[in-house]
Amino acid sequence: MKILMVLTSHDQLGKTGRKTGLWLEEFAAPYFVFRDAGVDLTLASPKGGQPPIDPKSDEPENQTDAMRRFKEDKEAQRALANTNKLADMKAEDFDAVFYSGGHGPMWDLAESPVSIALIESFYDSGKPVTLVCHAPGVLHHVKHDGEPIVKGKRVTGFTNDEEEEVHLTDVVPFLVETELKRLGGVFEKVPNWQPFTIEDGNLLTGQNPASSTSSAKALLKHLSAPA
Repeated sequence: MKILMVLTSHDQLGKTGRKTGLWLEEFAAPYFVFRDAGVDLTLASPKGGQPPIDPKSDEPENQTDAMRRFKEDKEAQRALANTNKLADMKAEDFDAVFYSGGHGPMWDLAESPVSIALIESFYDSGKPVTLVCHAPGVLHHVKHDGEPIVKGKRVTGFTNDEEEEVHLTDVVPFLVETELKRLGGVFEKVPNWQPFTIEDGNLLTGQNPASSTSSAKALLKHLSAPA
Protein backbone atom coordinates (compact mmCIF):
# COMPACT_ATOMS: atom_id res chain seq x y z
CA MET A 1 0.00 0.00 0.00
CA LYS A 2 1.50 3.33 -1.10
CA ILE A 3 0.33 6.64 0.35
CA LEU A 4 1.50 10.14 -0.55
CA MET A 5 1.46 12.58 2.36
CA VAL A 6 1.41 16.26 1.36
CA LEU A 7 2.66 19.05 3.63
CA THR A 8 2.88 22.83 3.32
CA SER A 9 6.00 24.87 2.57
CA HIS A 10 4.45 28.19 3.66
CA ASP A 11 5.74 29.78 6.86
CA GLN A 12 4.19 33.27 7.06
CA LEU A 13 0.92 33.86 8.92
CA GLY A 14 -0.59 36.40 6.55
CA LYS A 15 0.74 39.90 7.27
CA THR A 16 1.04 39.39 11.02
CA GLY A 17 4.80 38.87 10.95
CA ARG A 18 4.26 35.61 12.83
CA LYS A 19 5.34 32.17 11.69
CA THR A 20 3.06 29.34 10.62
CA GLY A 21 3.47 26.06 8.73
CA LEU A 22 2.23 22.54 9.32
CA TRP A 23 0.58 21.61 12.61
CA LEU A 24 2.95 19.05 14.10
CA GLU A 25 0.24 16.71 15.43
CA GLU A 26 -1.27 16.58 11.95
CA PHE A 27 1.98 15.23 10.60
CA ALA A 28 3.08 13.04 13.50
CA ALA A 29 -0.18 11.23 14.24
CA PRO A 30 -0.95 10.13 10.64
CA TYR A 31 2.72 9.40 9.96
CA PHE A 32 2.87 6.83 12.76
CA VAL A 33 -0.57 5.38 11.94
CA PHE A 34 0.66 4.74 8.40
CA ARG A 35 4.16 3.60 9.31
CA ASP A 36 2.91 1.20 11.99
CA ALA A 37 0.56 -0.31 9.41
CA GLY A 38 3.47 -1.02 7.06
CA VAL A 39 2.47 1.60 4.50
CA ASP A 40 5.02 2.62 1.86
CA LEU A 41 4.86 6.31 2.75
CA THR A 42 6.19 9.21 0.67
CA LEU A 43 6.28 12.79 1.97
CA ALA A 44 6.10 15.79 -0.35
CA SER A 45 5.80 19.56 -0.14
CA PRO A 46 5.82 22.37 -2.73
CA LYS A 47 9.46 23.31 -2.07
CA GLY A 48 10.71 19.91 -0.89
CA GLY A 49 13.09 19.52 2.03
CA GLN A 50 12.11 20.48 5.59
CA PRO A 51 8.59 21.94 5.82
CA PRO A 52 8.04 24.73 8.36
CA ILE A 53 6.42 23.69 11.63
CA ASP A 54 3.96 26.11 13.22
CA PRO A 55 5.66 27.09 16.50
CA LYS A 56 2.31 27.21 18.28
CA SER A 57 1.73 23.56 17.45
CA ASP A 58 4.77 22.63 19.52
CA GLU A 59 3.86 24.57 22.66
CA PRO A 60 3.66 22.58 25.93
CA GLU A 61 -0.16 22.55 26.06
CA ASN A 62 -0.36 21.08 22.56
CA GLN A 63 1.91 18.07 23.11
CA THR A 64 0.52 14.63 22.22
CA ASP A 65 1.85 11.09 22.37
CA ALA A 66 2.52 11.15 18.62
CA MET A 67 4.51 14.36 18.90
CA ARG A 68 6.57 13.02 21.81
CA ARG A 69 7.24 9.88 19.79
CA PHE A 70 8.32 11.98 16.79
CA LYS A 71 10.91 13.81 18.90
CA GLU A 72 12.50 10.50 19.83
CA ASP A 73 12.31 8.94 16.37
CA LYS A 74 15.28 9.73 14.11
CA GLU A 75 13.71 7.99 11.11
CA ALA A 76 10.62 10.18 11.31
CA GLN A 77 12.73 13.31 11.72
CA ARG A 78 14.82 12.42 8.66
CA ALA A 79 11.70 11.75 6.63
CA LEU A 80 10.23 15.13 7.50
CA ALA A 81 13.51 16.95 6.84
CA ASN A 82 13.76 15.48 3.34
CA THR A 83 10.35 15.76 1.73
CA ASN A 84 10.12 15.34 -2.04
CA LYS A 85 9.05 18.15 -4.35
CA LEU A 86 5.32 18.01 -4.95
CA ALA A 87 5.78 18.68 -8.68
CA ASP A 88 7.61 15.36 -9.01
CA MET A 89 4.72 13.33 -7.60
CA LYS A 90 2.25 11.42 -9.81
CA ALA A 91 -1.07 9.95 -8.72
CA GLU A 92 -0.37 6.78 -10.72
CA ASP A 93 2.46 5.91 -8.32
CA PHE A 94 0.23 5.82 -5.21
CA ASP A 95 -2.96 4.30 -3.85
CA ALA A 96 -4.09 7.42 -1.96
CA VAL A 97 -3.11 10.93 -0.91
CA PHE A 98 -3.29 12.49 2.58
CA TYR A 99 -3.06 16.26 3.17
CA SER A 100 -2.01 17.45 6.61
CA GLY A 101 -3.20 20.81 7.86
CA GLY A 102 -1.92 23.75 9.80
CA HIS A 103 -2.56 27.27 8.54
CA GLY A 104 0.24 27.06 5.93
CA PRO A 105 -1.77 25.15 3.29
CA MET A 106 -4.31 28.00 3.14
CA TRP A 107 -1.70 30.09 1.32
CA ASP A 108 0.41 27.73 -0.78
CA LEU A 109 -1.39 24.43 -1.42
CA ALA A 110 -4.81 26.06 -1.79
CA GLU A 111 -3.54 28.13 -4.73
CA SER A 112 -1.03 25.67 -6.20
CA PRO A 113 -1.85 24.49 -9.76
CA VAL A 114 0.38 21.47 -9.06
CA SER A 115 -1.61 20.51 -5.97
CA ILE A 116 -4.96 21.13 -7.67
CA ALA A 117 -4.02 18.94 -10.66
CA LEU A 118 -2.65 16.22 -8.38
CA ILE A 119 -5.83 15.99 -6.29
CA GLU A 120 -7.95 15.92 -9.45
CA SER A 121 -5.75 13.15 -10.84
CA PHE A 122 -6.14 11.02 -7.70
CA TYR A 123 -9.88 11.60 -7.49
CA ASP A 124 -10.62 11.14 -11.18
CA SER A 125 -8.78 7.81 -11.13
CA GLY A 126 -10.93 6.56 -8.25
CA LYS A 127 -8.29 6.93 -5.53
CA PRO A 128 -9.14 8.32 -2.09
CA VAL A 129 -8.21 11.86 -1.08
CA THR A 130 -7.99 12.65 2.65
CA LEU A 131 -7.56 16.14 4.12
CA VAL A 132 -7.45 17.25 7.76
CA CYS A 133 -8.20 20.50 9.61
CA HIS A 134 -7.29 23.45 7.34
CA ALA A 135 -6.31 21.13 4.49
CA PRO A 136 -9.92 20.71 3.25
CA GLY A 137 -9.57 24.38 2.26
CA VAL A 138 -7.04 23.19 -0.31
CA LEU A 139 -10.04 21.90 -2.29
CA HIS A 140 -11.46 25.33 -3.04
CA HIS A 141 -10.22 25.37 -6.68
CA VAL A 142 -10.41 21.59 -7.22
CA LYS A 143 -12.97 20.37 -9.75
CA HIS A 144 -14.54 17.06 -10.71
CA ASP A 145 -16.59 16.82 -13.92
CA GLY A 146 -16.46 20.59 -14.17
CA GLU A 147 -17.97 21.21 -10.74
CA PRO A 148 -16.37 21.87 -7.35
CA ILE A 149 -15.19 18.53 -5.99
CA VAL A 150 -17.05 19.13 -2.71
CA LYS A 151 -20.40 19.97 -4.32
CA GLY A 152 -23.07 17.74 -2.80
CA LYS A 153 -20.47 15.94 -0.67
CA ARG A 154 -20.55 15.54 3.09
CA VAL A 155 -17.41 17.31 4.32
CA THR A 156 -15.84 18.78 7.42
CA GLY A 157 -12.81 20.91 8.24
CA PHE A 158 -11.60 23.56 10.66
CA THR A 159 -14.76 25.35 11.70
CA ASN A 160 -15.49 29.06 11.86
CA ASP A 161 -15.91 28.75 15.62
CA GLU A 162 -12.50 27.07 15.97
CA GLU A 163 -10.88 29.79 13.82
CA GLU A 164 -12.52 32.41 16.01
CA GLU A 165 -11.21 30.70 19.11
CA VAL A 166 -7.61 30.97 17.85
CA HIS A 167 -8.21 34.63 16.85
CA LEU A 168 -7.27 34.19 13.19
CA THR A 169 -10.62 34.81 11.52
CA ASP A 170 -9.37 38.08 10.02
CA VAL A 171 -5.91 36.70 9.15
CA VAL A 172 -6.64 33.64 7.01
CA PRO A 173 -7.32 34.20 3.29
CA PHE A 174 -10.71 32.50 3.68
CA LEU A 175 -12.63 30.47 6.24
CA VAL A 176 -12.65 26.73 5.55
CA GLU A 177 -16.23 26.17 6.71
CA THR A 178 -17.61 29.18 4.83
CA GLU A 179 -15.75 28.27 1.64
CA LEU A 180 -16.76 24.60 1.61
CA LYS A 181 -20.40 25.63 2.10
CA ARG A 182 -20.12 28.24 -0.68
CA LEU A 183 -18.88 25.54 -3.03
CA GLY A 184 -21.92 23.38 -2.30
CA GLY A 185 -20.42 21.06 0.27
CA VAL A 186 -22.68 19.62 2.96
CA PHE A 187 -20.63 20.81 5.92
CA GLU A 188 -20.90 18.91 9.20
CA LYS A 189 -19.14 19.48 12.51
CA VAL A 190 -18.96 18.49 16.15
CA PRO A 191 -18.06 20.65 19.18
CA ASN A 192 -14.74 22.47 18.94
CA TRP A 193 -11.56 20.38 19.18
CA GLN A 194 -13.36 17.02 19.25
CA PRO A 195 -12.24 14.34 16.76
CA PHE A 196 -14.50 14.04 13.74
CA THR A 197 -13.92 12.43 10.34
CA ILE A 198 -16.34 12.16 7.43
CA GLU A 199 -16.07 9.72 4.54
CA ASP A 200 -18.14 10.38 1.44
CA GLY A 201 -17.07 8.11 -1.38
CA ASN A 202 -13.38 8.72 -2.07
CA LEU A 203 -13.32 12.04 -0.22
CA LEU A 204 -12.36 11.87 3.45
CA THR A 205 -12.12 14.97 5.64
CA GLY A 206 -11.21 15.61 9.29
CA GLN A 207 -12.31 18.61 11.34
CA ASN A 208 -9.27 19.60 13.41
CA PRO A 209 -5.90 18.42 14.81
CA ALA A 210 -7.66 15.93 17.08
CA SER A 211 -9.09 14.30 13.95
CA SER A 212 -5.68 13.42 12.49
CA THR A 213 -5.53 9.91 13.90
CA SER A 214 -9.14 9.02 13.08
CA SER A 215 -8.76 10.34 9.53
CA ALA A 216 -5.59 8.33 8.92
CA LYS A 217 -7.25 5.19 10.29
CA ALA A 218 -10.35 5.85 8.17
CA LEU A 219 -8.15 6.04 5.07
CA LEU A 220 -6.47 2.72 5.87
CA LYS A 221 -9.87 1.11 6.42
CA HIS A 222 -11.11 2.59 3.14
CA LEU A 223 -8.11 1.19 1.25
CA SER A 224 -8.57 -2.23 2.84
CA ALA A 225 -12.27 -2.49 2.06
CA PRO A 226 -13.29 -4.92 -0.69
CA ALA A 227 -13.79 -3.22 -4.04
